[in-house]
Amino acid sequence: MTTPIPPIIPSRTALLLMDFQPAVLAAVPHSAHALSRAQAGLAWARSHDVRVVYVRVAFAPEDFAAVPRRNKTFAAVAQHGFLADGSPDTDLHDCLDVRDDDIVVRKTRIGALSDATGLHESLQAQGIDTLVLAGLSTSGVVLTTLRHAADEDYRLYVLKDATADPDPEVHRLLIEKVFPQQAEIIDTDDLWTLGKAV
Repeated sequence: MTTPIPPIIPSRTALLLMDFQPAVLAAVPHSAHALSRAQAGLAWARSHDVRVVYVRVAFAPEDFAAVPRRNKTFAAVAQHGFLADGSPDTDLHDCLDVRDDDIVVRKTRIGALSDATGLHESLQAQGIDTLVLAGLSTSGVVLTTLRHAADEDYRLYVLKDATADPDPEVHRLLIEKVFPQQAEIIDTDDLWTLGKAV
């Protein structure tokens, strides 16, 4: 017998749209589908007054200087000046409707909740205890943010059709085997029944 998926309370929920920017989209096969489903999730959030959070990775000059050579993920990024803040590759995709009251987070590590972003503190101050995650890639920002958020006791939902990974098998393994241990795995269309306005 399967346990019913708990409903989403819009007033206590944030939708995190993570790393939907040209440099990342270009590195992930089938990213256009994930982006279109993220737009559908955004439409749901707008209609239910759910807090919208955009997360992007971008480095200022001082950020590059702060990356140690032992950092396997970001040492090459820093050395070659990739993802420099202000470059087109670090912009949010222009199909995403960013509004003045949205939260936009710039990060210099994989997870959206890393200490430098201040996102956790901001969400806590607003009474947010539930996160809906969408982003690229599944094994990068989604995995890292999910693990951190679970340790911070958020209720978590992952939009499986609004996430994607350079390796489809890794995506499948995470969605089917790993993420369900800490999150509800849903399609974007499920938001309309799980997250009714109250």
